[in-house]
Amino acid sequence: MENLSFWVWTWSIIGFLIAAYSIVANDAIQTLGTFLSSNANRPWWVLWIYASSIIVAVMIYGYFAYNGDIAFDRLNTIPYPENGVQWYHAIPPFFLLILTRFGVPVSTTFLVLTIFALTGGRDTEGVLPSMLQKSALGYLVAISAAFFVYLLVSRFFERWITNTKDQPIKLHWYVLQWASTAFLWSQWLMQDLANIFVFLPRETVITDAGTAVSFTPYLLVFATLVMLVLHAYIFKTRGGEIQKIVLTKTNTTDVRAATLVDFIYGLILLYFKELNDIPMSTTWVFLGMLAGREIAISYIAGLRGKLAALGDVLTDIIRAFIGLVISVILAIFLPAMAKGELGVVLSDFPGYLTNVLGF
Repeated sequence: MENLSFWVWTWSIIGFLIAAYSIVANDAIQTLGTFLSSNANRPWWVLWIYASSIIVAVMIYGYFAYNGDIAFDRLNTIPYPENGVQWYHAIPPFFLLILTRFGVPVSTTFLVLTIFALTGGRDTEGVLPSMLQKSALGYLVAISAAFFVYLLVSRFFERWITNTKDQPIKLHWYVLQWASTAFLWSQWLMQDLANIFVFLPRETVITDAGTAVSFTPYLLVFATLVMLVLHAYIFKTRGGEIQKIVLTKTNTTDVRAATLVDFIYGLILLYFKELNDIPMSTTWVFLGMLAGREIAISYIAGLRGKLAALGDVLTDIIRAFIGLVISVILAIFLPAMAKGELGVVLSDFPGYLTNVLGF
């Protein structure tokens, strides 16, 4: 990796920085959203120190437990580009930055990784269809699990929260909520750090024993410091536009409700982390979990209108679909423009798209 050209290093760092900020602002806040909303009365720097300590612990654990792979095996199927990171690799996270400013919960996995999956040649053949299948399965599992859990508990649990929201909350609920945040936050990092580190140079060795990915310790330190600084800004601004998605859901500003949401989300991410090393959209899992929860609460506990809940769910699905369409379009057209092959792609775009998606 020391032989990489100046421009390859430049685009790697630029892409990493843009991706790190946009992914933290869009995706991470969906994970930490309930933590922020339910602890709005605490100083932002207290919450930042707590979340940052988990970041440092996860990064150090990943580096030593995974033999230098701080992406937790999620880049096993997406090696570093043969010719290095180019300018078109850095464009998708820039679009993510724009979409984040409008509060659109797009999938960072698809928006960032798709272009790497489609430009990797034979090494990444079939990766995008696998990502789509795993993410769709994640949404179905999340919406089903959340609906089943809240079908059982919403009638008494959510109603109890609503009826006692003006009463003092006991200390053990704060302990449980901070513990659930640590669990969920660590699982999210293990899933989505690949979306950021995909820009950084790494060694990928394929043997009979499997694929081994490793980063240098210098990149570990650099990446950790960048993540800590970016999270300081996000916590200081209390989440920005994306946080509104969490705030529109029932009781999410309550510590007790947030605790259950975080534990369910974390368990689902843990399951899919152990399933295989294919990257997946945690945003789709997040939206599926919130969808199942809102539908169950509206139908069982009656805390919000059924049509309002369904409208909320459909709106989130449409936004996620828009992000997927944008990511595929960018991944197809940007490399074609760089190689002067745009006319070839446009001449048979439906056939090219069908081949890319594996249909």
